[in-house]
Amino acid sequence: MSTIKPVKIRLEASSACQLRCPSCPTAQGIIAKSAVGAGMLKFEDFKALLDQNPIVREVGLSNWGEVLLNPQLVQILAYAHEKGVKVNLTNGVNLNTASDEALEALVKYGVEEITVSIDGASQGTYEQYRVRGHFDTVIGNVRKINAYKHQYGRAQPRLYWQFVIFGHNEHEINAVKALCQELDMAFRPKLNWDPDFSPVQNKQQVMLDAGLSATTRQDDWEQTHKFQQCLQLWNDPQINWDGKVLGCCVNYWQDFGGNAFSDGLETALNGDKISYAREMLMGKVPERADIPCTNCSKYRRMAEEQVWIRQSDVLMDKRWMIRLRRVPLAYRAARFVVNTVG
Repeated sequence: MSTIKPVKIRLEASSACQLRCPSCPTAQGIIAKSAVGAGMLKFEDFKALLDQNPIVREVGLSNWGEVLLNPQLVQILAYAHEKGVKVNLTNGVNLNTASDEALEALVKYGVEEITVSIDGASQGTYEQYRVRGHFDTVIGNVRKINAYKHQYGRAQPRLYWQFVIFGHNEHEINAVKALCQELDMAFRPKLNWDPDFSPVQNKQQVMLDAGLSATTRQDDWEQTHKFQQCLQLWNDPQINWDGKVLGCCVNYWQDFGGNAFSDGLETALNGDKISYAREMLMGKVPERADIPCTNCSKYRRMAEEQVWIRQSDVLMDKRWMIRLRRVPLAYRAARFVVNTVG
């Protein structure tokens, strides 16, 4: 099993959230009691991680909580910028609570991409899922980010409007697309993972309006057999706010052992359990009950259908092929080592 030395990682900046979305494990209090726990990334830990691992060139800071609740976020962004490390918030922010200083920092310190979760084009629709959320506040904060982009003469951060499609908001898809044009955002529809909460009603119209080929996660899996989240164990592994190794953005059941802050990033990402998990996801070894992946419905489907990750899937992850064009040649060589498996 090859050593993993990723140039990109995921690092939870905050596992807390102020909203109460009905299907969200964070809102239900599950995350706080899980392996993730309740907490915030400390600037000192972030600084030490970058100082000790110069191969890391990009960090994704969003996952289970709201990044902008972290009181040290401005320091974190400033130091990443100083070290030439790219930052993204592509796993989503709700943008309901943000100081002007933090919003300016997103632009000033060169955050590349931000996914904003806005499931509606009006307060009445938006608040049905984003409970405690305020539509006008979110749109106002998007406008502030755009104003700072104009002030600094920047094209970044690129802004994505993530729209989880429900039965109660499907009629607003085209209105959201119009708002995206106005706000210089890209429309990013997303399928609801909870089939019991407000399922889509007019499937054909939704697929037409949203440009999708499916309206449920199950149908999407049957068509594509996507396992991008599993590829995170190789390409951009998830590290918790306290340094625990979670492997992917879905896992909250148990960590893989080791700690990226106290044991070192490379050591923590190449421990026995996570190395075994990579082999297990490729169908090379039997499953083990102590591997977090066995709790995942996606892994269970993979095992049932015998659809496994291939070496070519890891080598040809298109997201990385695009990003590597922006990475210095020395790091491209390191990336090839990262993706060599088996």
